[in-house]
Amino acid sequence: MQGVLSGFAVIAVVIGVGYVIGRRGFLGTQGSAVLTKLAFHVASPALLFTTLARADLSVVFSERLLVTALSTAAVAGIFIAVGVVRRWGVARTTIGALCAGYVNAGNLGIPIAVYVLGDASLVAPVLLFQLIGVTPVALTILDLSTTGGKLPLWRRLLTPLRNPIALGSLAGVAASASGITVPGPVMDPVTLIGNMAVPAVLLAFGISLRGSTLPLRDGERGTVLLAVALKSAGQPLAAWALAAGLFGLTGPPLLDVVVTSALPAAQNLYTYAATYGVGERLARDAILISTALSVPVLVVVAALLG
Repeated sequence: MQGVLSGFAVIAVVIGVGYVIGRRGFLGTQGSAVLTKLAFHVASPALLFTTLARADLSVVFSERLLVTALSTAAVAGIFIAVGVVRRWGVARTTIGALCAGYVNAGNLGIPIAVYVLGDASLVAPVLLFQLIGVTPVALTILDLSTTGGKLPLWRRLLTPLRNPIALGSLAGVAASASGITVPGPVMDPVTLIGNMAVPAVLLAFGISLRGSTLPLRDGERGTVLLAVALKSAGQPLAAWALAAGLFGLTGPPLLDVVVTSALPAAQNLYTYAATYGVGERLARDAILISTALSVPVLVVVAALLG
C-alpha cells in the first residue's frame, strides 16, 4: 500500500502548495488562469509528445486496452444518457462524462503501477487509449460545442488539428510508429518543457481552491455525485465484470485492469474545463472527491484481488 499512499501524498502536497500560493496572492489574481493556459497550450502537448514518442504502441492491441475502452464507454455512456435526459448541454455533459471515466493514469497511475503492480508499463494501455482516443474526441466536441456555431464548415472539420494537446499526441504517435529516434537536441528541451505540465496542472488546481466553497455546495451537486459514483464505483466494477466475465482474466492481469480503472479522475480535466469555460466547478469537485475516495477503493481492490 506504500505506492498508493505515496502517490496521493505527492499530489496532495503540490495542490497544497498551490492553495498557499493562491491564498498569499504570490501570482496575482490571474495565477491559476496563466498556469492553466501554460499547461494546456505548451507543457501538456510537450509531455504527451515525449511520452508517446518513446512508447511501444503494440500495447494498444491488448486485452487490457479493450477492458479499459469498454469500461470507460460504459460509465461515460451512462452519464451522457442522463445528461441528455436532464438537458445539461453538450459541453457540460462532455466534462461530466470525462470525470466519470477518464482516470489519472499519469502522475498518479505511474507510481501506483510501479509500487502496487510492480511494472510501470501496465498503465501504458490506459494512458495511450486516453491520449490517442478519448482526449482528441472530447476536446473536438468541446471546441465545436463552445465555438462551432461561429466557425465555417472547413474549420470545424480541422478542429482536431488545431488543438495543441491533440497535435502533441498525434505527433508522438507518428514518431513512435515511424521508428524515428528524435535527436537529443530536439527531445531534451521538449522534455524539459513537458516536465512543467503535471506541477502546473496541480498548482492551478490548488490555487483554484482559494476562496471556493466546499464541494457539493452549489447547483452542481447532482452532476458531481453522478460523476463520482460512476468513477469511484461504476468503472472499477465494470472493469472487473468485463475482465473476469468476458475475457476470463484472473490473478495479476485482473488486478492490473481493476486497479487502473479505480484511479480517480485526472487533474488535467480541470484544465480542459477552465480552458473552455464550462463545468469548472463540476470538474474541480469531481476530481477532489474521487481522489479522496480512491484511497480506500484502491486499498480494498488490492486486498481483494492482490
